[in-house]
Amino acid sequence: MIRPAPLLRFALIADAAASGAMALMLAFGAGPLAPWLGLPEALLRNAGLFLLPYAALVGFIASRAVINKALVWAVIVVNAVWVIDSIALLVGGWISPNWLGMLFVAAQAVAVGVFAELQFVGLRRSESALAA
Repeated sequence: MIRPAPLLRFALIADAAASGAMALMLAFGAGPLAPWLGLPEALLRNAGLFLLPYAALVGFIASRAVINKALVWAVIVVNAVWVIDSIALLVGGWISPNWLGMLFVAAQAVAVGVFAELQFVGLRRSESALAA
């Protein structure tokens, strides 16, 4: 257990907020978004449905005075897998998004990667403060 450094708490809250907003947009707007992005409606909706509990969990973790390091590592790993899967989706040939869809997938992958990096650095700072 650790007391989160301000950067870690910020990164978790920002991740939860962005994931929650994306979850709502994808879960409830998959139908209208799919043709604009050239992405399958089911893919968008399922991503949104995955993000709903994820955002709630990350928000819950961020709200604690002390945080289990293993949970933070789990969030970082999930974010890293999301980035890898997003890249694989674009280069794997399973879908054929239009240019807006490619931009959408790439932009959200970059944002998730930034969250993962901030969480990693914030976790290290939290551990350093614990050791001091």
